[in-house]
Amino acid sequence: MKTRLPLAALAACLLASTTAWAAAVTVRYYNRDSRDYTWAAVCSGVKTRVTFGKSQTASVTIQGSGPCTVQTDGGPVVLKGGENLDIKNGRILIQ
Repeated sequence: MKTRLPLAALAACLLASTTAWAAAVTVRYYNRDSRDYTWAAVCSGVKTRVTFGKSQTASVTIQGSGPCTVQTDGGPVVLKGGENLDIKNGRILIQ
């Protein structure tokens, strides 16, 4: 009984850290347009909005586990995390 308790605690910690690690999708982007874009995104069934700032290179984190589908003006884009995006004329191109 004494050895089972520490093993159960270790398993719980590992499970919690794995869940926290997979709880967001982060992408790097370069927005070539002189306007901000805010689009709807769905990650694991959870709806949210993501904003890409105008004329800048930055990273954005979308809360929720991937893949995430971003509904852009040019159609849906699926992001898994770690992609480099190029935004031009309101369209996302994955590099």
